[in-house]
Amino acid sequence: MRRAFTLIELMLVVIIIGILSAMVVPRLAGRSEQARIQAAKADINSSLPLALDLYEMDIGKYPESLDYLRVRPPGSEAQNWRGPYLKKKPLDPWGRPYMYKSPGEHNTESYDLYSTGSDGQANTADDVVNWGE
Repeated sequence: MRRAFTLIELMLVVIIIGILSAMVVPRLAGRSEQARIQAAKADINSSLPLALDLYEMDIGKYPESLDYLRVRPPGSEAQNWRGPYLKKKPLDPWGRPYMYKSPGEHNTESYDLYSTGSDGQANTADDVVNWGE
């Protein structure tokens, strides 16, 4: 006698899998965006400031552009440049360049460094910045 699954048994398994996935997927949906925000905060508060501070110690001022962390700046500043301070162009977790301004509008003694977040628009609620919340 051959033993096999009936259509009803297979349908029950599919329904159970569907119910379980309907409960689990919504809980995981926002996690990838949270991970991107945390990665941007880590870049803005740790790795990029370290490279900028090393540049500032060598040259005596912060760079005009983040590009100068990878390539030698033009002019007299080039003689003290000991870079590259970064191996690759710094991109935020959404694949866009970090925004940088020195001297900063918010940090007038140093620089403003931020990501425009998931929407790619500056000055919106999802921006990740190096000045006050």
